[in-house]
Amino acid sequence: MYIILLGPPGAGKGTQAQELARSLGVPHVASGELLREARQKGTELGLKAGSYMDKGLLVPNEIIVGIFLERLGQPDADKGAVLDGFPRSQDQARILEKALKSRERDIGKVIYMRVSNQELIRRLAGRWLCRRCQTPYHTVSSPPKVAGHCDVCGGELYQRSDDKEETVRKRLDVYHQETAPLVEYYRKQGNLVEVEGEGNIEAVSRALLALVA
Repeated sequence: MYIILLGPPGAGKGTQAQELARSLGVPHVASGELLREARQKGTELGLKAGSYMDKGLLVPNEIIVGIFLERLGQPDADKGAVLDGFPRSQDQARILEKALKSRERDIGKVIYMRVSNQELIRRLAGRWLCRRCQTPYHTVSSPPKVAGHCDVCGGELYQRSDDKEETVRKRLDVYHQETAPLVEYYRKQGNLVEVEGEGNIEAVSRALLALVA
């Protein structure tokens, strides 16, 4: 069973994908991690991807799909995998679908994690890091004992530019613009299911597993 997990930044895809993969006994295949791993191993496709990444360019669809197919061709993925962060566009979805069919494989379920913009902004814009030791904090879920200072080393806390509310809103706008057509694509295919992603981690995990069990 090959499962695709879709959701906006801050939806908790990585955490849920890992838990779902563990429950199903299949590997969790995350796009960013997979690209870095292929590059570090020096595979042909990894080196090609790295040449684009070094220039700040988008890695072509054919290379990304090729790297995913290499990973899905490994023995531990024979019974399936949970794909996290891929595909990101209809073009990637079509190339992946065609390549899997050539191997007599197919996508089972595509799960879209629904989380409101208000909640996503709360999650993302509340993140802070210690400038000295990089310990993470969150203004709501894990605040420091002393505002603005790290509990571990006493260092100053700062917010990355990517986590500032204005930037978060722009990131979400871009995500929804780019992903809406992909969600609709899978909905028309008939294999899209949706899950509410605003509950606690355990409740969302149970809901996800129920969709694919």
